[in-house]
Amino acid sequence: MKLITELNETAEYVLESHGGVKQHYIQGVFLQAGVKNRNGRIYPSDVMEREVSRYTKERVDAGRAYGELGHPSGPQINLERVSHMIVDLSKEGDNYVGKALIAETPMGDIARGLLKSGAKLGVSSRGIGTLIPTKEGIMEVQNDFRLATAADIVADPSAPDAFVNGIMENVEWIYDSAKNTYLEQHLDDVKRSVHSTPKKRFDEGKALAIFENYLSLLRNTHR
Repeated sequence: MKLITELNETAEYVLESHGGVKQHYIQGVFLQAGVKNRNGRIYPSDVMEREVSRYTKERVDAGRAYGELGHPSGPQINLERVSHMIVDLSKEGDNYVGKALIAETPMGDIARGLLKSGAKLGVSSRGIGTLIPTKEGIMEVQNDFRLATAADIVADPSAPDAFVNGIMENVEWIYDSAKNTYLEQHLDDVKRSVHSTPKKRFDEGKALAIFENYLSLLRNTHR
């Protein structure tokens, strides 16, 4: 499956007071379904609704729907870069409007400072899934789509997409349900190579060949 990111240009800055404590939020359209987006992709309504329902139940309702500051290079959530927590995700027509609380973390402090200074920030969803072209040439997201986060905070949403598309969207990813994490596909390829080799043939030369192949895959992935 491919890493899939979608950008939304604007996010509204909201300051609320709860029990005398000021809390900072961003809110706006985080996800969209049923229409071709500017990346030439379309998320079928049933695919998006199913995945948002899962994400809401497992992440948002459980207080574990985190987002990062900037453009992460893969689908995993890096807790050291978490800047906010998504607290609400509601369907409005073909859109999913979200609300995120800016966290009391180093990255959250940066995001909060930018917002207070008047910066116009955007949000970028991040997930993995299979893309198949339709007869009209639109890349349709398939039913295996899985959200990593409904919203990362990005300072310049229109430009960095080229970096993500050019490098990380060319990497194949798999979701390991047992470990609840994402793995690059070539790791699975190496594992299959190891397990398919008869023990009597698994000598030092074979092990070295597999390891060298793995290093080659890493180099090709990160060029």
